[in-house]
Amino acid sequence: MRLSVTVIALNEEANIVPCLESVQFADEIVVVVDSGSTDRTEELARKFTDRIFTTDWRGFAGTKNFALDQAQGDWVLSLDADERVPPELQAEILGVVRAGGPLTAYKIPRKNYVGGRWIRRLGWYPDYTLRLFRRGQGRFREREVHEEVQVAGPVGFLSSPLEHYSYKHLGEYAARQNRYARLAAQEMRRAGRRPRPGEMVWRPALTFLKLFVWKRGFLEGALGLHLSIQGSRYNFLKYHYLRELYKA
Repeated sequence: MRLSVTVIALNEEANIVPCLESVQFADEIVVVVDSGSTDRTEELARKFTDRIFTTDWRGFAGTKNFALDQAQGDWVLSLDADERVPPELQAEILGVVRAGGPLTAYKIPRKNYVGGRWIRRLGWYPDYTLRLFRRGQGRFREREVHEEVQVAGPVGFLSSPLEHYSYKHLGEYAARQNRYARLAAQEMRRAGRRPRPGEMVWRPALTFLKLFVWKRGFLEGALGLHLSIQGSRYNFLKYHYLRELYKA
């Protein structure tokens, strides 16, 4: 049984080295570099693998599926460039691959970091995400944002977390949420979802209460407050952009 790791990257020279260093235990590393990259991502990745492909952006899901098509192992571990596989998780993954499963796919918990700080609350942990699966048995569902793997077969859970260095600072988080909100609005528009009265008010309000109170964001202090506000802002922007699309 062989393991392929797939990574997609666009201007990720700050992340690609620690990411690929953490997966040198794999039998194969496949890196797909977006053709719009202007930094040293590809040059740095070549220190770890010669399985590097350049392609035009196909959306998150489309680009990740392109990476899957290049993989040759029996199992695939799909990563983002800002993620790392610590030794404990490495051992779990190798145990699954060597044993041939027994299941088709496995969800992995993630430790998400903002500015180097692990966020334990607000629903940010354990944040299980399906990333390890038998090649040919899983594909990323085509959608604009928050892409996820769909598999044909039973799914299990690993216990050791993946490390996700999501955002260097709150400004980066806010900027990316703005981008995701536009993509989410476009996806809703294509699905025929129409704006509803008042949802630009009550949805953000409920989101803030959910994150800050129910998900105990208040225990994260000032950072928890900021993240709860940003989560609320994301929901406001998503439905604001949806209204704009219908007015256009």
